[in-house]
Amino acid sequence: MGVWQQLLVGSVMLLGLLGVLVPGVPGPWLVWAAVLWWSLHELSGPSWALLVGATVVLLLTQAVVWLLPQRRLRGAGVTRRTAVWAGLGALIGFVVVPVAGALPGFVGGTYLCERRRLGGHGQAKASTRALMRAGGTSVLVELFGCLLVVAAWVGVAVTA
Repeated sequence: MGVWQQLLVGSVMLLGLLGVLVPGVPGPWLVWAAVLWWSLHELSGPSWALLVGATVVLLLTQAVVWLLPQRRLRGAGVTRRTAVWAGLGALIGFVVVPVAGALPGFVGGTYLCERRRLGGHGQAKASTRALMRAGGTSVLVELFGCLLVVAAWVGVAVTA
């Protein structure tokens, strides 16, 4: 697979990661479709193993998200801006501290957005707690699953 195709697959995966944060965009499906496309062009053992692993991880992620209790996010004050900040924080945290940095990055992004919106530390802290309880868990689970698949793809693509 050429460099341009690799960049295209990576771009679709990035779009999928961002799609986790935007309601109505099938983020995990985009990540899985990019892995499928890459695997069909690589035709190697590691690429097929990655496709199977990605399928299992993303299906488990969806099962966990469906099993989590649904909460009223809008009633807790979750805005699109907050979701974007939280997702970007998780993405940055994942890059800075691979895998384990996603959670602190998610919480940090949420806190920064709320601090900016509300003004004070105490109010932002209380609001961040409420938002994390209300809906951050399901978004974080889905984002973490997608980030795990993307990291595995980078690892396999670099060694191939």
